[in-house]
Amino acid sequence: MVFDLDGGTLPAAYPFALWAALIRHIPELSAEKSAGILPLRGTGNNENLLLPKRAKLAMRLPTLLAEHIAARLTGHQLDIAGSPLRLGTAKARPIQPYPTIHAQQVTGVSDEVMFVEHIQAQLAEMQIKGKLICGKRHTISGDQQVLQGYSLVIHDLSPAASLQLQYTGLGEGRQFGCGIFVPYKVISGLSEG
Repeated sequence: MVFDLDGGTLPAAYPFALWAALIRHIPELSAEKSAGILPLRGTGNNENLLLPKRAKLAMRLPTLLAEHIAARLTGHQLDIAGSPLRLGTAKARPIQPYPTIHAQQVTGVSDEVMFVEHIQAQLAEMQIKGKLICGKRHTISGDQQVLQGYSLVIHDLSPAASLQLQYTGLGEGRQFGCGIFVPYKVISGLSEG
């Protein structure tokens, strides 16, 4: 479910405050383990995140809950650690299979080699075959919590594996934007012709 946002400035550590504000409006959301909030896109520094005029809030929700939550949130203003965030119209956006997907942050151990080995073990347990590219280390901190991990690209996925990973994710902290995979569009043919 994707909501239009009335842009503005949020604290850089907004993920914890955003989840808390959503729970205040829809308490039953806290019991939904598969719910996830994709990281907001904007420009910022260590203190603030400036949202563009066409910013969107994307939530991963079970189909049965999506319409209910959209109806409850559309038009509401949330208080994100003292910064207002108004939610506009919501649209359902179905998940599509892509052979390459990425997550901005997947939580895990601080050692990169051990992190990759752990992810490979999780994928094997899920019977998913794909190739990994581990990216930059990230930390989300605030509200007396710290989540650490790496950005992660998984490619050469079958359509079924791509959908499974996008639905279930990897690691912890989906409500704070961690472990949620989205299509990674690759530009091909640049060296041709």
